[in-house]
Amino acid sequence: MPELVISVEKALALRDRGALLVDARSPSEYAEATIPGALSVPILNDPERVEIGTLYKQAGRQAARRRGVEVVAPKIPALVELVAAARPPSSPPVVVFCWRGGMRSRALAQFLELAGIPARQMEGGHKAFRALVRDFFDNGEWGRLIVLRGLTGVGKTLLLQRLAADSCPVIDLEGLANHRGSAFGHLGLAPQPTQRMFEALLWDALRRIPAAGYAVAEGESRHIGRLQLPLRVYQSLQAEISLWISASLEVRVQNILAEYPARDGLKDEFVRPIRALKERLGRQAVEELSELLQEGAWEELVRQLMIRYYDPLYRHTQPERRIEVAVDDVEQALAQVKAAIEQVLRNPCGRGFAEQ
Repeated sequence: MPELVISVEKALALRDRGALLVDARSPSEYAEATIPGALSVPILNDPERVEIGTLYKQAGRQAARRRGVEVVAPKIPALVELVAAARPPSSPPVVVFCWRGGMRSRALAQFLELAGIPARQMEGGHKAFRALVRDFFDNGEWGRLIVLRGLTGVGKTLLLQRLAADSCPVIDLEGLANHRGSAFGHLGLAPQPTQRMFEALLWDALRRIPAAGYAVAEGESRHIGRLQLPLRVYQSLQAEISLWISASLEVRVQNILAEYPARDGLKDEFVRPIRALKERLGRQAVEELSELLQEGAWEELVRQLMIRYYDPLYRHTQPERRIEVAVDDVEQALAQVKAAIEQVLRNPCGRGFAEQ
């Protein structure tokens, strides 16, 4: 019989080969953070987990285990079927994990094995995975990050999407953080992931860049919404010559409007971020912006926000070491961006952070 328990490194190697990862923790634990791509198959729901945990403390391990069997036994066929339906054909064994590699993942892995579904239990559980992620950001290596920078609305995200469609390696930090990285960046989007989940997603993206390779990313501050970039990742965004993307004000306005297609339905949600600008812009400016909002004068509102707020705030981010690319025409700009990337890669002085 094969060894049922495997290390987190072997588990992730199986994941890279197409194995299904199964998170046996409760729904709230899964929602807080998981291994990217893992399927939620909770042995216990949240109230059941609380009940059995309390019983363990009050009556001991044996009583908690017996109650656990009573709770879980009726669920076994459905749990097995859920995994069987999700497992890709001819894939490696399923990898099951819980918080610390304890009874929940052991039980589910054994159920699956008994049902004829090859399964392994990940030693150390999600706690071991978190330790691996933290060590990666502290000590790991990744390739060069070539950074697109520019004033708000120049279309950096659109360029990243077009580059990715052309098979260029890209890391969309704002996509991972589910935030556009501005005062209005959360509007119209689902809630951001937790910091732990964001780090897991970022780990999964960075680890795919070989030390001798590269990826293109958008320049960000240390914070994206309420999430924070790990320090070494933020430092690596500063290491290369930047691509400074520029566009006319009118093009930038239209780009921003395209990013908020449901803006009329979000009108009330714009009120608070605009009012929050009072300290920087003053009461009169905020009242004028609020009036434009209430009128639904979106083009003029965006234009005034650019002129009064965004441009003065971010103009100083123009780096000394840069290659300038104008993007009033996206198709022409795409070729220029690709040429600029090649120029950066040929530059022996622009070394990636992991190589320093």
